[in-house]
Amino acid sequence: MLTKRIINDLTYKVNACIIEVHKILGPGLLESVYHKCLKYEFELKEIDYETEKHIPLKYKDLDLTTDFRGDLLVEGCIIIVLKAVQEIAPFFKAKLINHMKLSETPKGILVNFNVLNIMKEGHHTFKNDFYDMLPD
Repeated sequence: MLTKRIINDLTYKVNACIIEVHKILGPGLLESVYHKCLKYEFELKEIDYETEKHIPLKYKDLDLTTDFRGDLLVEGCIIIVLKAVQEIAPFFKAKLINHMKLSETPKGILVNFNVLNIMKEGHHTFKNDFYDMLPD
């Protein structure tokens, strides 16, 4: 059974992987490089993930085919969006929050690797109602 504690423990492991990738590579590379390296860290730590996961969109009783994709879906409960940009635009946050809602994923992490201090400047964590409904 999925709980807040399980998600929070997993978040800690994911953040450790993010920090490791940034510590070794630093800022200034393409998102695709960070994506590959983060996947490798997940494999080393035996963290299950899906990459470029399709996010469904349903409007009333209509299922819409879209190109919405999250960069990584970790163990079915955390969406990760990776960026390597000068600054995080509000659009990136809104997009992640919408992807979380559409996929009913309780937690999301937006990471910008193009910073000096990844956890202070380049890391944004989001929780939603699906998280709030989980038992502790």
